[in-house]
Amino acid sequence: MIRFENVGLRYDMGPEVLRDLSFEIKRQSFQFLTGPSGAGKTSLLRMLFLAVKPTRGLITMLGRDVSTLTRSDLPAIRRRIGVVFQDFRLLDHMTTYENVALPLRVQGKSESSYRQDVVDLIKWVGLGERMHALPVVLSGGEKQRAAIARALIDQPDVLLADEPTGNVDPPLAKRLLRLFMELNRTGTAVVIATHDFSLMDQLEARRLVLQDGRLEIYD
Repeated sequence: MIRFENVGLRYDMGPEVLRDLSFEIKRQSFQFLTGPSGAGKTSLLRMLFLAVKPTRGLITMLGRDVSTLTRSDLPAIRRRIGVVFQDFRLLDHMTTYENVALPLRVQGKSESSYRQDVVDLIKWVGLGERMHALPVVLSGGEKQRAAIARALIDQPDVLLADEPTGNVDPPLAKRLLRLFMELNRTGTAVVIATHDFSLMDQLEARRLVLQDGRLEIYD
């Protein structure tokens, strides 16, 4: 699904923040991305989400060479990649339902075609009673689950989650991990960036470990 070959990344004229990355993310795979602060996890996630292109090397994303993608190509590729940002990025003037439905709405789909799917997904992440609540009244854990639902609503081929349990207590962290595992079982590849070793120890999954801009892989 995704292949990195000798990829390097630098910003402007600075030193490389990522060096010689070579790895694959296969369909239906589950992996944790970890490493100390400043190791380059966010930069790697940005490349996976096509927010930045590598300064050298080759990235093949869903069958396409990233270096050849034009601006008009990006929306179709990004719709196949769900992202859960660390700061949630919910729109404050929209309800839980409206935030989760937003990716479908911007594609021009009619509400009648997706309403039940949105309702079912919100209930699945445990927010059925918060369907019409605005983000300002949601707890950190509720915002996190709303952000996860929004990332899943378009049934992505791959889900990228940046510190998805960083704002929740351990019981909720376990519940979120179960959601990601269930999603993975339905066919979506999952990449979770985290510092939480207790979370990673709950699941025998591949670990991508960044250290000083280089990657080590533990299967």
